[in-house]
Amino acid sequence: MKQIFVLAVLALTTVSPLTAQRPTAPAPRPETKQEDKPKADPKAKAEPPISPLPKPVKLLLDSATTLNQSVSIKGVKVPYNVTVGTQPVWDEAGKAIGGVFYTYYERSDIKDRATRPLVISFNGGPGTASVWMHLAYTGPKLLSIDSEGYPVQPYTVKENPNSILDIADIVYIDPINTGYSRPADKDVPKSKFFGTNVDIKYLADWLNTFVSRRNRWLSPKYLIGESYGTNRVSGLALELQNANWMYLNGVILVSPTNLGIDRKGPVGDANMLPYYAATAWHHKVLASDLQQKDLVQMLPEVEQFTTFELIPALAMGGTLEPAKRKEIAGKIARYSGLSEKVVLEHNLVIPAQFFWKELLRDKGRTVGRLDSRYLGIDSEDAGEKPDYAPELTSWLHSFTPPINYYFREVLNYKTDLKYYMFGPVHPWSRTGDDTDKTGENLRQAMAQNPYLHLLVQSGYYDGACDYFNAQNNMWQMDPSGKLKSRMDWKGYRSGHMMYLRQEDLVSANNDLRDFIKKATPKRGQPAKY
Repeated sequence: MKQIFVLAVLALTTVSPLTAQRPTAPAPRPETKQEDKPKADPKAKAEPPISPLPKPVKLLLDSATTLNQSVSIKGVKVPYNVTVGTQPVWDEAGKAIGGVFYTYYERSDIKDRATRPLVISFNGGPGTASVWMHLAYTGPKLLSIDSEGYPVQPYTVKENPNSILDIADIVYIDPINTGYSRPADKDVPKSKFFGTNVDIKYLADWLNTFVSRRNRWLSPKYLIGESYGTNRVSGLALELQNANWMYLNGVILVSPTNLGIDRKGPVGDANMLPYYAATAWHHKVLASDLQQKDLVQMLPEVEQFTTFELIPALAMGGTLEPAKRKEIAGKIARYSGLSEKVVLEHNLVIPAQFFWKELLRDKGRTVGRLDSRYLGIDSEDAGEKPDYAPELTSWLHSFTPPINYYFREVLNYKTDLKYYMFGPVHPWSRTGDDTDKTGENLRQAMAQNPYLHLLVQSGYYDGACDYFNAQNNMWQMDPSGKLKSRMDWKGYRSGHMMYLRQEDLVSANNDLRDFIKKATPKRGQPAKY
């Protein structure tokens, strides 16, 4: 049964009176039908365009379309309702200034929402849509890729037997200028949306409305964010708690950034080495004694060297004795797969872009930034950095056809808007009131809320948000160690989007299930220290 609710329709350059003021409560709306596209005459001759200007596109600032579907998860049929639509963003005066697109999955054979977890999902960029985790990780549908995450044809979507929809409802949210989300018109200031903390504030207000409309205030709630989405959900944890009085049970950080935690200097320079070692191990360029060890048996040796030898050596700078410098360079070369000569030429600090170019230079290949398992081919082998990111190109190839097909043909969401895989959100404000303190925000939220747990998921081959810095985040967020019983870290043998590898898709979703169950308190269990 399909239901369509439309509260307001906005043209690109006009404000509808129906959305001019924020409603005090969502009232029932009459059922309407989306406009049918006129069917073209197959015999008609195409006319040349009169004007190069794009045709007007209608924005639905407040709409919802619901379908009933089902999925088999771990051998059990799970019926669900999926709602796609937009919900407004209002400014301080109650005027609608944008529409945020979302996809909401709700298991339909469970009536008690008070004990049913709600997972709220964001991706990052900033400027990318929620498509990645939606169609490849936690949702009930899965794009078609091979077992290691590479594109295959024909493009299609299929059931995800590892989805977490069996234990939690999920909403995937596209911030403004990602996916189908847009500002209400061209005159809305960019400063309303595009900055570290303004992004957090408007999305927190948006979530308050969403939770109210969907009657989910009683539900245990979890935020999951990937990449820059980890900044977003870390900041949201405190903003929801302090400004909206919405208390969470868990935050999940998938491939986290540094969360505003300063790591300049020797620590930041040294911490990439364990990632370099993992990548070199994967491509089988390490010394035989290291190569014959399993990845997770080899890495602790590199981590120990990084923490107790490399960081102190880099802190000494030019005062480091030549013999010690050569010793340290030899160990960096041993663990990174690079030559000692190259390490010395870089004063013991290997830039990441140079590493991606240098590691397999003799084979005429580069390695990927977000996932070093992926290989690229440059116009020439010389140079200091790769020509392009082979992993990101591969992912856009894999995801763009199926997400457009899924919304338009499976969920019957018809629009002439382009689905922004990456949208225009720059310049993104990161200074002044938008200074990034999201790691500290998350620490404060956890300190204030004894229910709040943290799970961090990292891919060993991620060179943009590497696993060792993700662990370092947790150490720096909790210098006293008083929160560590509520913090968990999991590593996977893939990259930034670890779930693209079939084996990690299974284990990562199982880790999510275990975390949600652990962080959902027993009935009557008090939130106290």
